[in-house]
Amino acid sequence: MNLAYKAVDKSGQRVSTIIDAPNVQEAINRLRADGMFVTEIEEAKGREATSTSASIGETAGANTKMSLKALVLFTRQLHVLLASGSAIVPALKAIARQFTIPEHVSLVNSCVEDLEEGLSLSEALQKYPRVFNTTYTAIVAAGEASAMLPQMLERLGLMLTKRKAVANKVLGATAYPALLMTMSGSIVLVMLFFVIPRFGEMFVSLDVPLPASTKFLLGLADVLVAYWWLFALLPACFTGLLYVAFKTAVGRQWVSDHHTRVPLLGRLASRLIQGSFLRTFGSLVGCRVGVLEALELSRGVTSNRSFQRLFDELDEAVTSGRVMSDTMEESGLFAPFICQAIRTGEESGTIGEALIFSADIMDEENTALIETVTKLIEPAVLIVMGVVVGGVAVSLFMPMFDMTSAIQ
Repeated sequence: MNLAYKAVDKSGQRVSTIIDAPNVQEAINRLRADGMFVTEIEEAKGREATSTSASIGETAGANTKMSLKALVLFTRQLHVLLASGSAIVPALKAIARQFTIPEHVSLVNSCVEDLEEGLSLSEALQKYPRVFNTTYTAIVAAGEASAMLPQMLERLGLMLTKRKAVANKVLGATAYPALLMTMSGSIVLVMLFFVIPRFGEMFVSLDVPLPASTKFLLGLADVLVAYWWLFALLPACFTGLLYVAFKTAVGRQWVSDHHTRVPLLGRLASRLIQGSFLRTFGSLVGCRVGVLEALELSRGVTSNRSFQRLFDELDEAVTSGRVMSDTMEESGLFAPFICQAIRTGEESGTIGEALIFSADIMDEENTALIETVTKLIEPAVLIVMGVVVGGVAVSLFMPMFDMTSAIQ
């Protein structure tokens, strides 16, 4: 059976050729034994017609999901058990008993069965690409190849814990402003639908002269009441827009390309991407993965085209023997001090440590930036909320004050 494959060799060079093997798994095992990291493999004779593609990860568990919290728990528990001397199969069985979600239990038990059938842990994990991405499985594979699996799992646990901490900070920073905006929007809608029409009826019966702001509010309330069914469709339209933005390839690409351009928040989004890239890249290099392969695996942190162009330039720089730090500085995406730290690592041969150090600095600065953004957003939302509600109140009570003055 002739199989065409794409892989990265020990030196980081991309290889694309054909191998003769009885099946896909045997071909992957042979290539791994030769130091190849396979990224794609398919039957050669079907490439231009009806191809029977067998890309890694297209298995029965391709749709299985696991939360980041559960993944951190799985990784840290497996590290602790292996570091304490447990064999991998009993360790996985013990972890399966800790999970309460049937899908997670099934995933771990499936990995146990694969290991008992002779597959490596990295090969078993590759069946669940939505849980264990290419970076995760590459680090596990590096740990298996170097007989340092517990140490590599410790690195993975630290990397995932850092990612979870950043995610929690972003969620915490956006939760309160979102709650304030929801409350202010609800208050305004209640006033427009129920309160203002009552005042309108009273003003008509009293024949009170109305200022322009009051007329505007009464007119807006009349439109909302008359066409409420049209405005009731807005949540559905908003939900559809969110679906297109986050569930379709075109929408996700558009969001990825433009969310870094939003004033203030875009800077934070860009820095979060930088921190994630540096930590992933550094962890892979630190696990003795080739620089080119590590760079290729690190691309998955974002689909933003600006960063993807940078990754292409970094790939070209490494291939041509130039230093990466110069390319990163020329891109304008990374701060000069980050580029200098990476340049020092390149000169001293400690690029992995330099990348992790830079990622730690980025995480600290991102935390400070998140706090700054939060401090700016919260008062801004309160001010807008106060202006809107106060403007509505003044517009409603001003005619009443004028009427009282006229009576006196």
